[in-house]
Amino acid sequence: MARLQLNKSSLANQAKSLGTYKRFLPSLDLKRQQLTAQRNKAKTIVNKTAQRILELELRVGDQLPMLANKNIDLEGLVQLTHANIETENIVGTHLPILNGVEINVKPFSVLATPHWVDNVVDTLKEMLELQIFAKVNQRRLQLLDKAVRTITQRVNLFEKVLIPQAESNIKRIKVYLSDEQMAAVVRSKIAKRKRQSVLSE
Repeated sequence: MARLQLNKSSLANQAKSLGTYKRFLPSLDLKRQQLTAQRNKAKTIVNKTAQRILELELRVGDQLPMLANKNIDLEGLVQLTHANIETENIVGTHLPILNGVEINVKPFSVLATPHWVDNVVDTLKEMLELQIFAKVNQRRLQLLDKAVRTITQRVNLFEKVLIPQAESNIKRIKVYLSDEQMAAVVRSKIAKRKRQSVLSE
C-alpha cells in the first residue's frame, strides 16, 4: 500500500474518496436489502415446494396403492418434453424463472387399462411440474445466496475499511498540517526576534 502523503493535495484526494464512498454506500446497502428480501422469498418457495412434493408422495401412497401392480405397464407414460426457463434481472443478478412446462402423455387404451390410470397420469404430471419448479427455484436460491454474500462483502468493505481509513487519513493529515502551520509561525517569530536583536546591536 502506498505511503500516505501528508500534504494539502493528499488531503483533497482523501476528502474526495470519502465523499465517493459515502455516496455509494446507501445504494449498495439498498441493493443488499433488496437481494436479501428476494433470497428470503426464494427460500420460502423452495421450502413450500419441498413440502408439496412430500405431500404428493404421501397422497400417492394412500390413494394409489395399485401402482405396486407390475402387470400394468406405466413405463414412460408421462414425460417432460420442454421446460420454458427464462431469465429475470433482479438488481443486477440474473435469475432463472420457470414459465411453464410441456409434458407428453403416451397414448393408452382407455378400455384396456384400469380407470385409475387417469389419476396416475394427473399425479405424475403434477409431480414432474413440481420437481422442475423445485430445481429452478433451488438454482435461484443458490444464485441469490452468492449475490447476497458478494454485496455484503462490498458493504462491509465500505463501512468497515474504506470509510474509516479515509476518515483516519484526513484526521492524520489535518493534524500534521496544523502542526506544520504552528511550527512555521513559531519559526517566523524566532526569525523576527533574531532580526530585531541583530538590528538593535
